Order: sequence, then structure tokens, then C-alpha cells
Amino acid sequence: MLSRPSNRPSQPASGTVQGARLSKTSRPPSVERLESVLSSRSQTERLGHVIGALLTGGEVLALIGALGAGKTALVRGIAAGLDVPPESVSSPTFVLAHEYNGRASLIHIDLYRLRTVAEAESIGLDEYLAGSAVVAIEWAERFPEWLPEDRLEVQLTHRSPATRDVLVTAQGPRSSALLTRIARNWRIVQRAPVSLKPARPARRKAPAR
Repeated sequence: MLSRPSNRPSQPASGTVQGARLSKTSRPPSVERLESVLSSRSQTERLGHVIGALLTGGEVLALIGALGAGKTALVRGIAAGLDVPPESVSSPTFVLAHEYNGRASLIHIDLYRLRTVAEAESIGLDEYLAGSAVVAIEWAERFPEWLPEDRLEVQLTHRSPATRDVLVTAQGPRSSALLTRIARNWRIVQRAPVSLKPARPARRKAPAR
């Protein structure tokens, strides 16, 4: 069911993950915020991969950030986590929506060029949001009244030409549980980074003659 989001309550510090680490106070049963610094595009994709690997279908991801902040790079990582080839993902700025089939369907929407609610209705946004696919919406802040109450919001902010700040917040119980798992897995990935691409097999040395 779609409704206009209410004002967000202030979040306690104990429910925040800073730099992928929980605060030193008592650990809460759930995490409402994840804050981290992404030092490169590949790390943005890596965070997306962590998110995508935990999705099962029906989740809504509201992606917020200026041009070039890394929203599409994040979706490439999400696609990889859903077993969609990340190289097939491109920004849907001009076609407004792309659909990819993987472990779960992924609908990638870009609202940048839309100006009115009628235009949002014309692309079937309400039908996408009510379906069973994962929906990742770039420029989601343009139409907050269309967002479901239960959603994951990912805000990317320029820190430097190559570095981004990311803030992930959960709205609703399903997204809150999802964010707790994302935060746990993101801590693990940061300690032991992994590549999204399969490792090449080692070459065997020819036997000495």
C-alpha cells in the first residue's frame, strides 16, 4: 500500500553503523542507519553487491544523490548480487525503466526527467511498486508521495571526485531487518574485500625438462 511518508523520528546513536562498525554502546537488536565512506566506484558496486545478495523480491530501494554520485554503480552491484550480469546495467534516464531477470527480477527506474505525478503514473510506477520484483529507483526524492512506507533509502553524497559518503536508512520492519543483515555483511566485506568478478584460474607451470 502506498502512502505519503511521515516525518522521520530522530535515530539513536546506538542504532547507527559508522564506517561499518556499531557504536561502542550496547548492541541493539536492529540497525536503522548505516553510514560509510566509499573510496571508489568499485567499492560502491561492492556495497551494492552486499545489498543485492540479501534481496529476495518485493523490496523497494530509494536511491538519492546528485548527478555522478554513484547511483547507477550501486545498481550494478545490486544486479550482480541478484545474479544479473552487472555489465548489462545502464542508466534508464531516457527510457525511464529497465527490467533485468536474475535470481529475482530487478526493475531499475530513473525519475530524473519526470516533472509531474501524471508522468510518474504514466510509466506504471504504482504497478512496479506493488509487484514482486526488486525495485531500485534513482532520484526517488522527486516523488516521495509514491514511495511505500516500507523501503530502504540509500543516499550518496560527493565527498571528493573519487570518494562518496553513503547513508542507508530503513523505513518499515522488513527494511529494518534487511538493513541489519546488510550492516553485518558489509563489516565482513570491508575486513576481507572480495571482487565481483570470478578469479582467474592459476596458470600451471610447464614441467622442467
